[in-house]
Amino acid sequence: GGSLFLNSHVDKILIEDGRAAGVQLTKGKGGKTTIRASKAVVSNLSVWDLFGSGIVDQDKFDASFVANRRATPVGKSFMHLHVGFKASREELEKLQAHYMYIDDWERGVDAEDNAVLLSIPSVHDKTLAPDGYGTLHIYTPATEDFSRWANLDRKSPEYAALKEERSAYLWNVLEKVIPDIRQRAHIIRVGTPLTHKRFLRRFNGSYGPAIRAGEASFPFPGTPVNGLLLCGDSCFPGIGVPAVAGSGLLAANSVSLDSLKPQLELLETLKK
Repeated sequence: GGSLFLNSHVDKILIEDGRAAGVQLTKGKGGKTTIRASKAVVSNLSVWDLFGSGIVDQDKFDASFVANRRATPVGKSFMHLHVGFKASREELEKLQAHYMYIDDWERGVDAEDNAVLLSIPSVHDKTLAPDGYGTLHIYTPATEDFSRWANLDRKSPEYAALKEERSAYLWNVLEKVIPDIRQRAHIIRVGTPLTHKRFLRRFNGSYGPAIRAGEASFPFPGTPVNGLLLCGDSCFPGIGVPAVAGSGLLAANSVSLDSLKPQLELLETLKK
């Protein structure tokens, strides 16, 4: 059981007497709603949003804890190209569903304009586009620097020009797979770091923390504030959908530790 609040912006995570007590929402035309936590507050904000947006009172945390978390290195963003293109079923079946392209292995997959990933789901699923068309998505693997986009107005000519400039590499690689793709293209959508920032509410359009395996580790869900747990790609196991889902499981299990004994007893019952 429970309630789901949609289109509700969280203004504050409330901390009272050293414990996460709930959240304050903005609903509708400026109306405020407070939801009290019965056990805990679980936040999936990135570490930079949690400690940089004012959503939580940083004075409730040890200064060294906040400084350490805010120093988490920020991963880069993406360039995306979504294309709806003319293609017969026979032409689509001659393509692969997935491609990975790398110009220079010596530069590595994290070098700018050196690697892309291409997905053509219409190869396997004809329901994704009308008859005679296909869909594809080609993107850089989190190698796009946010700084060149940071001060641009999304409606400005400068932004439009930079979108065209920075998507050129994607087109060039795409033409290696479908040489006449520009002539076939019917719908074109270019995604940028600002797209990530706006629609996914990502800090600087980032993919997530740039924590390298073997050099550092992702923190677990607990915080110094009782009842405040974290999940998402700023927590263990890390970035990517499977890892983020895993972090949610860890946080949920942490909240329900007081029900662990009944859960184990139920599992034993199910074995019989």
